[in-house]
Amino acid sequence: MRHWIKAALIGGALCVTTPAIAQKTADYAAAVSATGRPADQIALDGSRKPAEVLQFLGLKRGMTAADIMAGAGYYSEIMGRIVGPNGKVIAYEPSAFYENDKAKALWAALSGRVSNVSVSPYPWGSFAAPANSLDFSLLHLVYHDLYWESAKYNIPRTDPSVFVRTLFAATKKGGIVGVIDHVALPGDTRETVEKFHRIDPEVVKADFRAAGFVLEAESPMLRMADDDHSKNVFDPAIRGRTDRVVYRFRKPR
Repeated sequence: MRHWIKAALIGGALCVTTPAIAQKTADYAAAVSATGRPADQIALDGSRKPAEVLQFLGLKRGMTAADIMAGAGYYSEIMGRIVGPNGKVIAYEPSAFYENDKAKALWAALSGRVSNVSVSPYPWGSFAAPANSLDFSLLHLVYHDLYWESAKYNIPRTDPSVFVRTLFAATKKGGIVGVIDHVALPGDTRETVEKFHRIDPEVVKADFRAAGFVLEAESPMLRMADDDHSKNVFDPAIRGRTDRVVYRFRKPR
């Protein structure tokens, strides 16, 4: 389930080459420490390490970036500050979670703090973005949801391969997609997602490779050796401390 639906809702440790990043580490830290961010989001920084994650993934000034299935905009706001006034962030949010007064007010307030962040609602399973329009995209703890379906939340069964092919077409040559997700043990993917809200990292890698992306690098920064992979990510014993992969995929030039 989306990590934020019930409140706010990775393996391998391959570290390959890192991208040439013009920005200083301080720029990423400053985006996280900027005033005005909601207190409940600031409380998540310790476990999520957003400055380190975004620097590793290669988000830079001036980029057009997408935060896909953005939830409450935790990463959208930080990304908006990093790409700066000559860049922009588009929060692609499923309309089922945006079409209500609370969500609209939340996003209006966020856009008021960081004006280069906008929201683009879309029907679940029908993500779309202009071809070759994105320098960078982020899927934070949500890729597994493409294997999830729920009558309660009006989430239909969808085909993840369609989503990844669409994202590939929307990504510029040389563009980046960052994927962070909860690690699951091997098994039936849909059953695993339904029961644990986790995904086998090999499934993620296979899906993106099939669409044409190259796994350029992976970071161990969010790995948790003591995570019990047989527990649901909402279990109080592990919530917020799950084993997570951080992948940097790139569209070939």
